Amino acid sequence: MAKGRKSPKSREKETDWQERVVQIRRVTKVVKGGKKLSFRAIVVVGNERGQVGVGVGKASDVIGAVKKGVADGKKHLVDVPLTKSNSIPHPANGTGGGAKIMMRPAAPGTGVIAGGAVRTVLELAGVRNVLAKQLGSGNPLNNARATVNALETLRTFADVAEERGVPIENLYA
Repeated sequence: MAKGRKSPKSREKETDWQERVVQIRRVTKVVKGGKKLSFRAIVVVGNERGQVGVGVGKASDVIGAVKKGVADGKKHLVDVPLTKSNSIPHPANGTGGGAKIMMRPAAPGTGVIAGGAVRTVLELAGVRNVLAKQLGSGNPLNNARATVNALETLRTFADVAEERGVPIENLYA
């Protein structure tokens, strides 16, 4: 293969990821000469097949901030176990800063019942049926991080059975 060329497999992997900008904020820093303007972008990156990450990027221009946010999001990916109905395996709670998130699995056809940054994170994780509620804070960054925190705590029956060292059939009894 020619030097510098990527195999079709790796190229397909890169285009696999979807990015959604949750918030762009103009932030200022007061320095000796006045105020220094920069932009903060909160970006959610996911492949809609069980992997999602939240990233934050800061730069003097919006495009640079979004690029940095995407790179940061890819560094902080979490794996989400999905059920056959594209829901979560069990209810979960998560916290991030002052934000609390409560999530419950839902029946097929329910859709993503969530608001703001929580909806974006769940959609890019590949969750199709879920009920979620933000509690405590409306801050998009904290809510996104709280959602990722809740998704990290999810475990499947197989995981629990393996941890306990018993066959899966014994869990149902």
